[in-house]
Amino acid sequence: MPVTKGEEIELEGVQEASKLMLVSARTAPKSGGIDDIQTLLLTGPEKDAIASDMDKIAEERGIDGFRRDGRNARDSQAVILVGVRGTRKFGLDCGACGYLTCSEFEKAEKKTGRDFAGPNCVFKILDLGIALGSAVKTAMDLNVDNRIMYRIGVAARRLGYLPESSVIMGIPLSARGKNIYFDRR
Repeated sequence: MPVTKGEEIELEGVQEASKLMLVSARTAPKSGGIDDIQTLLLTGPEKDAIASDMDKIAEERGIDGFRRDGRNARDSQAVILVGVRGTRKFGLDCGACGYLTCSEFEKAEKKTGRDFAGPNCVFKILDLGIALGSAVKTAMDLNVDNRIMYRIGVAARRLGYLPESSVIMGIPLSARGKNIYFDRR
């Protein structure tokens, strides 16, 4: 049997775990059975482009948290993006979006804010949360360190990843001797 370094196997393990996380996000329950979730796996230069853009955002906004989280993304072995087509209506007329009916919501002008687009249907945003929870639960079951990061989603959207998604969150993944996403400075 050939000899393989542990680091190589760990990297392969993170890549396999990330694929299973994408399956978990896809199969997570969706409101009314309508799937408006989008996913993407980034490694290598694409992952590092996210981290570099987070550094730029830190400079532009004077928010060091973008730099810190960018360092985490850069040091990760993979980054998963989970987004939602949140500007689509659900059809319940609940008013949580700020409009009386889903028809009014659907006709409302969709605007891009500083980080995301809106208004968003609360049920689509709930679906995003459930998909994220399902994905990170899979990572936890597989002992892959992770953390849901808003700031990764901001950079991903700026770089044009998941262009149909109004809101995107990122999940960096790591298999190291210590969880790199906690005790951060």
